[in-house]
Amino acid sequence: MTTPLPRSPRPAARPSRTGRIRTAAAAALAGAALIATLTGCSGLSFQDDICSGGEYPVMSIGSTGSACVKDGEKVPEGYTRYPEGKVPQKVDDEWDVYWRTHSLDEDGKVIDVPEAG
Repeated sequence: MTTPLPRSPRPAARPSRTGRIRTAAAAALAGAALIATLTGCSGLSFQDDICSGGEYPVMSIGSTGSACVKDGEKVPEGYTRYPEGKVPQKVDDEWDVYWRTHSLDEDGKVIDVPEAG
């Protein structure tokens, strides 16, 4: 009786074309998700503060101008503090956008101001 020769292992099956396309598509989606996360497109974004640390924002009376004043210093003439609860904290936040078309008059009453063009 003859002893059969050992068989060499079969080479690994090559992935089908469809499998390679799916793998490439999954890699592309994973890369796009990573890019979106790193660039802020995922809902996480960076906004600049209205003022630096140690400062508070003030608005000009009767117009849409604003400034930042060092903590402990008085509000400059022609400016006033924002109403409590309506102080912009970040660029383009709700109150920053609102005060672009509104201001306070000399009596502290909210007034409409046309947008600067």
